[in-house]
Amino acid sequence: MKRVTHWIDGAEADGRSGRQAEIFNPATGEVGGHVDLAGPEDVDAAVAAATAAFPAWRDASLMKRAQVLFRFRELMYGHRDELAALISAEHGKVHSDALGEVARGLEVVEFACGIPHLLKGGFSENVSTNVDSFSIRQPLGVVAGITPFNFPAMVPMWMYPIAIACGNTFILKPSERDPSASLLMASLWKQSGLPDGVFNVVQGDKVAVDRLLRHPGVRAVSFVGSTPIARYVYETGTRHGKRVQALGGAKNHMLVLPDADLDLVADAAVNAGFGSAGERCMAISVVLAVDPVGDELVDKIVQRVAGLTIGPGDDPESQMGPLVTEAHRDKVVSYLDTALAEGAKLVVDGRETPVKGGTTAAETPGFWLGPTVIDQVTPGSAVHRDEIFGPVLSVIRVSSYEEGLTIINDVEYGNGTAIFTNDGGAARRFQNEVEVGMIGINVPIPVPMAFYSFGGWKSSLFGDTHVHGTEGVHFYTRGKVVTSRWLDPSHGGVNLGFPTNK
Repeated sequence: MKRVTHWIDGAEADGRSGRQAEIFNPATGEVGGHVDLAGPEDVDAAVAAATAAFPAWRDASLMKRAQVLFRFRELMYGHRDELAALISAEHGKVHSDALGEVARGLEVVEFACGIPHLLKGGFSENVSTNVDSFSIRQPLGVVAGITPFNFPAMVPMWMYPIAIACGNTFILKPSERDPSASLLMASLWKQSGLPDGVFNVVQGDKVAVDRLLRHPGVRAVSFVGSTPIARYVYETGTRHGKRVQALGGAKNHMLVLPDADLDLVADAAVNAGFGSAGERCMAISVVLAVDPVGDELVDKIVQRVAGLTIGPGDDPESQMGPLVTEAHRDKVVSYLDTALAEGAKLVVDGRETPVKGGTTAAETPGFWLGPTVIDQVTPGSAVHRDEIFGPVLSVIRVSSYEEGLTIINDVEYGNGTAIFTNDGGAARRFQNEVEVGMIGINVPIPVPMAFYSFGGWKSSLFGDTHVHGTEGVHFYTRGKVVTSRWLDPSHGGVNLGFPTNK
């Protein structure tokens, strides 16, 4: 049976704690392997390796770092199917969705390949007589990333390409539910020529997280996960003197105005609500239908849901796979009964959805729940308020733009939102008035490209810096301003050779 270990100082490393966790195949419910769970000693070994590797990597030229990143990008691209297969086997998402995850992560790698440009500073000549001033950005040292189960390749790639390109050394703590992708990425870093110790992986649970948050050798921590854990990571890490960016949960709404193209809206709602079984922080989980479009829109959504194929992630005909664990599936299912008790209408019950190769979702081995549509949801109810993180789409009927906007702004989260309309003035008003960090206009999942930064507002982000893009570069570096005066010129003698970047 497969055993997933740590990656420390350029090689796989067996855990020292003696603890392991089971790795499940969500499509069957069977155990497919075991993963070592790090103890403090494993984390300490990773920090020691990263600390030892930092001085040489910090001093490596920008061009050398960029060349390693270019090679890593090519290797990742060449192994994308293998990486997607690992994700499908352990997370459950369909292969095409896993490939899309890898592609979006590679966009950040490509952005980081431009590090010589991204780290350019400013220069002012002769600020005083014979005195010049200039600004530079330098790496922090050893930094860590703690990443969630729902994107085992993409979310780590939001972090480590930029951190490493900036000259830091990196420790990844992936989710123990789908850990295999992390070791494949580590081996590809090795093949790309990255020096040993610059990229490390510690598998584990809260024990590993707590040691990373408290270890005096870790300078910064990036986190993506639920809001309660994001708050804990931020408070614990900052209390121990670390720079922290902690991205939390979401409850993303789609506001549909009466002039919208309802076929476009229905397609978007199904795509954004049920892709990856709803296990996305940018999933649309609430549709706010402004009167009088609610009935027609719900009918169109139901028609599309009926045509979806639910099945194992390695089946090319599957459009949606299972949820990641049995416990999570059961938690999501519990909200269906909660919705009925709160007076909502269960229009599509995902427990009754046929699963390819099985019977209904409720009767098929594995962690299954089909797409679920709940209509007539009351604002502020548990189904509306909580981050369900599953294939559950709620519909709230509202009488006006203003009512819909108020509902969105009253939610504690502020990650992503969307408006569907053909009215440019309404869209512009919405982007100005909504209290959310990422906004889509006729775009259901407004995840920014890598050269912009990703992050929300309110309880969806702890810290003041978003991930990737320019803000990512700033998070993994700190600025210096140098003021210099040279009284005598100097030179290195005559050399007619062509200058190089070595």
